[in-house]
Amino acid sequence: MRIADFALERYFARWEFAVKHVLCASDVEGCSMAELLALADEETAAMWSGLKLGYTESTGHPLLRLEIATLYDSIGPDDVLVFAGAEEAIFCLMSTSLQEGNHVIVTWPGYQSLYEVARSTGAHVSLHVLREEDRWSLDVDRLIRSFKPETRMVVVNAPHNPTGMLPTEGEWRRLASECASAGIRLVADEVYRFLEHEGASTLPAGADLDERAVSIGVMSKSFAMAGLRIGWLATRDRAVLDRCARMKDYTTICSSAPSEVLALIGLRAHERVLARSREIVAANLAVLDAFFAENAETFSWVRPRGGSTGFPRLVPGGAAGASADAFAARLVEATGVLLLPSTTFGSGDSHFRIGLGRTDLPEALGKLGAFVGRPIASR
Repeated sequence: MRIADFALERYFARWEFAVKHVLCASDVEGCSMAELLALADEETAAMWSGLKLGYTESTGHPLLRLEIATLYDSIGPDDVLVFAGAEEAIFCLMSTSLQEGNHVIVTWPGYQSLYEVARSTGAHVSLHVLREEDRWSLDVDRLIRSFKPETRMVVVNAPHNPTGMLPTEGEWRRLASECASAGIRLVADEVYRFLEHEGASTLPAGADLDERAVSIGVMSKSFAMAGLRIGWLATRDRAVLDRCARMKDYTTICSSAPSEVLALIGLRAHERVLARSREIVAANLAVLDAFFAENAETFSWVRPRGGSTGFPRLVPGGAAGASADAFAARLVEATGVLLLPSTTFGSGDSHFRIGLGRTDLPEALGKLGAFVGRPIASR
């Protein structure tokens, strides 16, 4: 198997745990163990205190799959397969569903696994480019026109990382319908689902819109529990899950027993968990709105419609300079504030990802503001 280096992960491997402020994080501030265990009901508290550290069921704990299924309208526990994070789910899905000669369409810029793993199978990948001049919106007409007879899969991340794109429900249902009519599998990367911003509603899950569609979920983003490494696939197409389960026998085999119980606790209390995440993101979004309004000569900001990331652009001639890569390098060395330049997405050199989910955002943003307040020549 040949696959390109994961540029974002290589970048984070260098910087993520070496800096004071990860201002480009895509997750929400992690829950503490004390916070999470306080949410346990009688049954899950007993499961935790009596937990034995043995192997777990390869498909996922039955109670965990049952709880994940409640996030959907038409999905039962047997329609869910649990993985060690969304990354493993993507790898198994792409590796077992695609082959040489297939065609795949993936929204871009985006999470590199969604297209690189597909390419590694020999499939041809077309990137559906989201455009800033369109306010990063999903162009459903243009996407549908890119269908080919050999198209087997359309992959859409919504809410979208890094732009915050979120289609309307009408656009989403239309795309799902067109995919179904063409015999194309819609893969909905929904790891930021439930983090919609003002005026935007939660879209129907992809897996609820068509029997062949697949939804990807994870505890890392909206649920603020990245350290659990629990993700899943949900689909009514049992053949897909069977193929993925057989591939999983060669990857993790099964998930961590403590992680499964903790994920169950969090999902049973998901309304409170999500309320916490939404509160953090909403407060930070208001701070960012003010910051970008005050620094409009330096940064251009298309307000995200959902998720926990945004994708600002450096304004030509502004105090930050022209290169996002160079700016991020200067910033982290001088202040300990980390941004993610668009070069890590292979998407030019004028944008950067900023995260909305960390509680230290106001402090980090203050350092960013002070930094761009100094002339570049003095740095």
